[in-house]
Amino acid sequence: MAGIHITDLESAINWWRQRSPGDGVTLGPELRALAEVYALMVFRHETECDEDSMPTPALAAWMRWYDTTPDAPCIAICSTSQGDELCKGCGRSFDEVQNWPVLTPGEKRATWRRITIEGTAWRFNRYSERAIELRGAGGTVNAVNAVNAVNAAGAAGAAEAGGADSAGKDSA
Repeated sequence: MAGIHITDLESAINWWRQRSPGDGVTLGPELRALAEVYALMVFRHETECDEDSMPTPALAAWMRWYDTTPDAPCIAICSTSQGDELCKGCGRSFDEVQNWPVLTPGEKRATWRRITIEGTAWRFNRYSERAIELRGAGGTVNAVNAVNAVNAAGAAGAAEAGGADSAGKDSA
């Protein structure tokens, strides 16, 4: 299993701080479990902790935060299906795209971290509107709804701009 990066642990801690801030003196159990792992990482100057060796309460609290994050970075423009080793749309490698369903949460977050740092995939520039997080039930991102919302907004803007019919041609 992959390691959980310290920045993901910080995000989980902040997520839990908003949900159960405690009484000002003590921490909630989830926050305490994550804080103990975080403190050891800082003390040991480590940037990752192993998913396998993470204490069960801390891993459970981290997983609750993880479940609120988008699963796949896909924006429905996959160039790996055209033979590219690295997808131009999301930035994942061919192997990452193919094995995504069986990757562990730590491995998925490591991929997310890498493609975010690189920032070269179209999801971060050319088609960033497709990466808009529209959340449905359960806090998951629905990429199809995001694309539809962007397309609808574009069509409404074109209609307001004056005189384009549904085929995009001038009415006049």
